[in-house]
Amino acid sequence: MPDLQSQQILPDNPVIIAVDAMGGDHGPAEIIPALELAYKKRPDMRFLVFGDEKEIAPHLSKQSDSLRSIITVIHTDKMIKSEDKPSIALRASKGSSMRLAIEAVQKGQAMAVVSAGNTGALMAIAKIVLKTVPGLHRPAIASIMPGIRDASIMLDLGANVLVDAENLVQFAVLGAAFARAQKKIDTPTVGLLNVGSEENKGPEHVKDAARILSEIEFKGKYHGFVEGDDIMKGTVDVVVSDGYAGNIALKTAEGVGKLTRHYFRSSFLSSPLAILGSVLAFFAIRKFKQQMDPRLYNGGVFLGLNGVCVKSHGGADALGFSSAVLLARRLARQGYIEKIVQDIGDLMGQESFLSRDII
Repeated sequence: MPDLQSQQILPDNPVIIAVDAMGGDHGPAEIIPALELAYKKRPDMRFLVFGDEKEIAPHLSKQSDSLRSIITVIHTDKMIKSEDKPSIALRASKGSSMRLAIEAVQKGQAMAVVSAGNTGALMAIAKIVLKTVPGLHRPAIASIMPGIRDASIMLDLGANVLVDAENLVQFAVLGAAFARAQKKIDTPTVGLLNVGSEENKGPEHVKDAARILSEIEFKGKYHGFVEGDDIMKGTVDVVVSDGYAGNIALKTAEGVGKLTRHYFRSSFLSSPLAILGSVLAFFAIRKFKQQMDPRLYNGGVFLGLNGVCVKSHGGADALGFSSAVLLARRLARQGYIEKIVQDIGDLMGQESFLSRDII
């Protein structure tokens, strides 16, 4: 495999993505076609695919010659199951498709890793292999949330159930760096998820984090508290929360999306006149479905690691997994990890962050 550790990522250099082909509900059956979809959109990518060659080969043979020419399959018949506990998976991970894909990033053979496998195992292995950037206490899971004004970045989505003010501040810095790379804006706005916008509301660690964010300097602009409905409004570029509330908010949003699609579909099939109306509104309905399609927002990023690691939804189809691959490519191209290292280093050097009377 090529050693890219010393190469600078330039527009004419390929972005090499390590792919765990055995993760998720569907494995190579959806993951290999997903690579074709992603490659057609961004042909500057190359893939290192880790998994059982016998299972991968039939699906790869159905793809284009162009895709086959830029894929290297690294065989392993060992995989981590979705039901494995993170501690057990970590101990038995050596030689698995997931671990080998992560190690490819650690060794400089790939710029990013994408897996649809066990979330807890992926986080545990990635933390051990890639390690966190200097000064960061805990990595966080972030994802893109669609909004009325614009999409926003939200974190943490489940990696850290219990946090303190210092963790939330670091999450804000991580989220701002992600937003700069993803949304290509110089000064993203950051809000803390809370039960109200008033300064006196919320738990103490959230109010303490707000005070710190109002005093420190970071490459973003602190907006203040935001509420649950602000997530979908797109009020801020980055929504920061602990993993408990963040995961509940994410699953609630997914549920509302499914409910909306259910009512939408049943309403247009409720009568002959409704069916006729759906035919007349075909293009508007198609646009609505595209805007609400969760597959286009698939991909949770493990922020704060020394390497780009993207977690696809386990049940993602080819289109969904391709979205996660394209997200990984975008972050690799933007030099996201270097920005994180710099931003966290700047944060840790500020007296207003380290002062005990604030925290």
